[in-house]
Amino acid sequence: MDERWQALKPDEAQSTPLYLQFARKLAEAINAGWWQADEALPSERTFSDELGISRVTARKALDVLLEQGLIRRRHGSGTFITPRLEQPLSRLTSFTEMLKQKGFEPSSVWLERSIATPTHDEVIKLGLSPTAQVVRLKRQRLADGVVMAIEQSTLPLAYLPDPQAIGSSLYAWLDAAGHPVVRALQHIRAVNAGPDIAASAGIKQGEAMLLMTRIGYTADNVAIELTDTWCRNDYYDFVAELRR
Repeated sequence: MDERWQALKPDEAQSTPLYLQFARKLAEAINAGWWQADEALPSERTFSDELGISRVTARKALDVLLEQGLIRRRHGSGTFITPRLEQPLSRLTSFTEMLKQKGFEPSSVWLERSIATPTHDEVIKLGLSPTAQVVRLKRQRLADGVVMAIEQSTLPLAYLPDPQAIGSSLYAWLDAAGHPVVRALQHIRAVNAGPDIAASAGIKQGEAMLLMTRIGYTADNVAIELTDTWCRNDYYDFVAELRR
């Protein structure tokens, strides 16, 4: 038996139910990167044949991982690894940079790049004159081709005269333009997806999401970025390290 299959095989001599043993071992293998994000897992029959367990045991173990959000089922296609991002709350990184660090291939689909009059909320949070103009950037953020989040950024037009100039990374463009974001205030709250966001994210209207609102500041303490990111809660984990 291949070493990997051997590592997944539950021990009948243990008192722990076989399906729980298999679920734990399979979760460890997924977290160790045996399969890539959005890659199909072997079928219940394959697990049964290779490990010498019943298909009922395999199915119950997969049900456990489904509840934990590690896998997802696609009707008629099989069981797939759920892409998940652990985003530290103590470090300021761009979406593109974070995905590359985690081994994902980042990409974006632009939904809007426009110049507009700021809303009252944007005037307050960015400290703008009501007569100022802003650039709005809205896009799907993808990891390995899977939509992870919908992101909408607003910046003063003075800092970004051409919305079409942005490539894959807003922060990389700001760095190159001499306006790096050096710190940010970030708020996270639970929301229900409205019709537009749900359609863009590929989820049902009303489904729970995490809304991350970030205000980015330059070294001169000028607010130049207001970004709302609607994160799919089945793909995102936010991690905070606490110290004494």
